[in-house]
Amino acid sequence: MPSQRSDPAGTSRRRNLTVAATVLGVAVLVLFVGIFAFQGGKSQQAAQAGQDTAQSGAVLDMSRRIADDPAALGAVDAPVVMVEYADYRCPFCGLFARDVLPPLVEKYVDSGRLRIEWRDLPVFGEQSMEAAVAGRAAGEQGRFWEFNKAVFAVAPERGHAELDRERLMDIAKEAGVPDLKKFEQDLDSPDLREAVGKDVREAASLGASGTPTFLVNETPFVGAQPLEAFEKAIDEALAEASR
Repeated sequence: MPSQRSDPAGTSRRRNLTVAATVLGVAVLVLFVGIFAFQGGKSQQAAQAGQDTAQSGAVLDMSRRIADDPAALGAVDAPVVMVEYADYRCPFCGLFARDVLPPLVEKYVDSGRLRIEWRDLPVFGEQSMEAAVAGRAAGEQGRFWEFNKAVFAVAPERGHAELDRERLMDIAKEAGVPDLKKFEQDLDSPDLREAVGKDVREAASLGASGTPTFLVNETPFVGAQPLEAFEKAIDEALAEASR
C-alpha cells in the first residue's frame, strides 16, 4: 500500500479556517450582546452626535411650525419651540409627560411663549412603532394629545408598557377618539407609518438614538431632566429671542 504522506499545507489551511470560524462566532455573539445591551439602555443614552453638532455652532433648529399639526401645542409663531423625540414605551418619556409637561404648558405654552412639537422615535420594538402610528391615528381625529396623555397615564415607572393592538384600542376609547372603526383602520395606514419613519430619519440626522431627546430652540437635552432645567433653558431662549 502506498504510504500516507503528511499535508502540512492542508493542515494549516484547516487550522486557519477553524480559527476564523471561531473568531467569527465570537464576533457575532459580541455583536448580539452589544445590540441587546444598547436596546436596554436606550432610554437614557446621550444623543452625542447631536450634542457635538450643537457645540460646534451648527444650527439645530428642527421646528416645523405647521399651523394644523395635531402633534403640536402652542402658537405657531411662539418665540421658543421645544421639539421632543419620544417613544410611548419609554418610562422616562412617561415621567416627562406626567411631571414636567403640564407645568410647562401652564407657564409657557398658554401664554404664547412656547410651542411644543412631538416627534416619534420608536426604539423599543414593533409595539413602539404601532403605538406611534396609533398616536397619529388619534391625531387624525383631533385627539392626539388626549391619546398621548392616556398612554403615559398608565405607563409603568420602570420597564416598558405592553401596547398591543387591543390595548391601543382601549386607550383610544379612553382618549375619546370618536370613530374607533376608522382608528383601527388607520393603524394599518402606510402613510401614517411613513410619517413615523420621517421622524425617525430626522432624529437619526441629529444623532439622536435615545428617548426622550429634546431641542429647546437649538439647545439639546437628553433624558428625564427636572422641570427647573427646562425652565432655565426656555427662559434663556426667550431672553435671546427678545434681543
